[in-house]
Amino acid sequence: PSSLESAFGKRAIACYRSIDYLLIFEDEEDIVNLNPNIELLKQLDARGVIVTAKSQEYDFVLRYFAPKIGIDEDPVTGSVFTELVPYWSRVLQKDRFKAKQLSQRSGEVFCAHKGDRVEIAGYVAKYLEGYIAI
Repeated sequence: PSSLESAFGKRAIACYRSIDYLLIFEDEEDIVNLNPNIELLKQLDARGVIVTAKSQEYDFVLRYFAPKIGIDEDPVTGSVFTELVPYWSRVLQKDRFKAKQLSQRSGEVFCAHKGDRVEIAGYVAKYLEGYIAI
């Protein structure tokens, strides 16, 4: 949609739609330099927008924007890999990946395409511990 090009100020080389829009860009620098118009992204008819490209150091890089649900840019988004891994598996003709989400906090994700499943792993830092009484 033209609204996506307006929101990002750059035309993607491909665009797909599921629960999110998936925009494919030429290279990693495109992903790093994107500065989307959050107000325009709030008006989209999808949960959010994944932007991704091939990388030199990683198999692919990404960022994820979902202001419609209150997340301008998510630091590391496990769920979007269920959309990304099948795409990159077809493009790169492989089933195991090392990816990096290029948000301000950023994070490395290790994932694998397992037929109708996607396996996701990464490093975490515990920031909260609590108990729930029912």
